[in-house]
Amino acid sequence: MNQTTDSSTPKFAAIKEFIFSQIETGNWPEHSRIPSENELASQFSVSRMTARRALQELTKQGVLYRTQGVGSFVASAKSQSALLEIRNIADEIQSRGHFHSAELVQLSQIPCPNIVASALGLQPNDPVFFSLIVHYDNQLPLQLEARFVNPAQVPDYLQQDFTQLTPHEYLSAVAPLTEADHVVEAILPDAFTSKYLRISQHEPCLRLTRRTFSRGGAVSFAYLTSAGSRYRLGGHLNFAAPNKK
Repeated sequence: MNQTTDSSTPKFAAIKEFIFSQIETGNWPEHSRIPSENELASQFSVSRMTARRALQELTKQGVLYRTQGVGSFVASAKSQSALLEIRNIADEIQSRGHFHSAELVQLSQIPCPNIVASALGLQPNDPVFFSLIVHYDNQLPLQLEARFVNPAQVPDYLQQDFTQLTPHEYLSAVAPLTEADHVVEAILPDAFTSKYLRISQHEPCLRLTRRTFSRGGAVSFAYLTSAGSRYRLGGHLNFAAPNKK
């Protein structure tokens, strides 16, 4: 039976919306195989190329995973962030068809802690900007972001409304990223973290420690902490052989 769609909606987007709805309603649970490109093309009266685009985009977004020669499957419900690239968490959440919101816990100037001072090229107790934000995925706390920002690089940081845009969005605009380093580790949350993520102190978390740079030097140093049951890190590497000359 052919699927009817709003004529204003691109056909590949209509397929994506259909797949999202089947997953959200529980009709297609985790790791279940979804219809093939040919089946979707027939169902929506579109070309196989259009169906393929929808599946490829959902795979890139972490909604699906594909097994060569077998088919496409529903990925784990955990949120996935790319380990090998720096993405805006709001974009990650929205790409899955979910709603991102943020709670601003703190935004102030504080004395720079020793470990942060060395990371940002400051002296201990120098002024540093600090923001503490809880990011929500469909009203479920997904990530606690504790970020220290170099005032010399981003003097207007404290004047921003981080419930309307993320620090990543703002920093990318005013101090474009040139390089970054990060470390991922498993931790047990302290009372403070468990409170804001609404988890037990016995639940393991993933903590990403990230330092970013712009042309002027070190810009920010951040701890991004997520409940292990709700978040995962992943990526795709292409090791295709280079063209022979």
